[in-house]
Amino acid sequence: MSAIYILWLRELKRYVRSHAQIVASLGQPMLYLLVLGFGLSPVFKRAGYGDYLQFVAPGVIGMSVLFSSIFSGLGLLWDRQFGFLKETLVAPVSRLQIMIGRTLGGATVAVIQGLLVTVISMIAGFRPAHLINVPLALGFMVAIAIVFSALGVAIGSSLQDMQGFQLIMNFLVMPIYFLSGAMFPLVGLGPVLTFVTHLDPLAYGIDGMRAMLLGQSAFNPLVDLAVLAAVGAVLLAVGAYRFSKIEI
Repeated sequence: MSAIYILWLRELKRYVRSHAQIVASLGQPMLYLLVLGFGLSPVFKRAGYGDYLQFVAPGVIGMSVLFSSIFSGLGLLWDRQFGFLKETLVAPVSRLQIMIGRTLGGATVAVIQGLLVTVISMIAGFRPAHLINVPLALGFMVAIAIVFSALGVAIGSSLQDMQGFQLIMNFLVMPIYFLSGAMFPLVGLGPVLTFVTHLDPLAYGIDGMRAMLLGQSAFNPLVDLAVLAAVGAVLLAVGAYRFSKIEI
């Protein structure tokens, strides 16, 4: 347990010390929130869906958690390139503990990032409909962070260098986000798009947050939680297996 705590704390310290990273990582969520939130709001209202800023804010928060958690897992590539990973792996600690520590550290960083975007969203005008459910929304945020931190570790353990990074971004991370219902409602879609969005684990996380914050959901919140728990367990197992196969 001490090894897990040390690795968790290391990831947290690395994030806190990188002020430029904190500021830069808030740029894209602010762009989506302010430009799309205010720009598409009149169209969204005319369509009868209400205030678009209210709708899109949970999606932007989910986006921030997704990107931060995935990138923290892919940080394995940087550690491998500069030799930090080798120093960690030769320590008298099981690889499972190392993997869990890195995953929890990345998830914590992602949740902090999501909380910062939540504060920015509230400054921009977002208002939760049910304040009593805000801690439950935070629970969904944590679940998203763990799921995609585990995915990031699994991917980072499988890649040998940074050449596959753009491929992962373009063909995995971006589709996960845009098919999650973060930018559009998941109701009234065609059969193909409905099927694809139902396969996206982020869709259940954002839907759960939206249910807690706004009282709007496409799925049952219990279904959202069950799917995230199941996917998280699978990805943690896959990540642990792939991490155990890293050669130093």
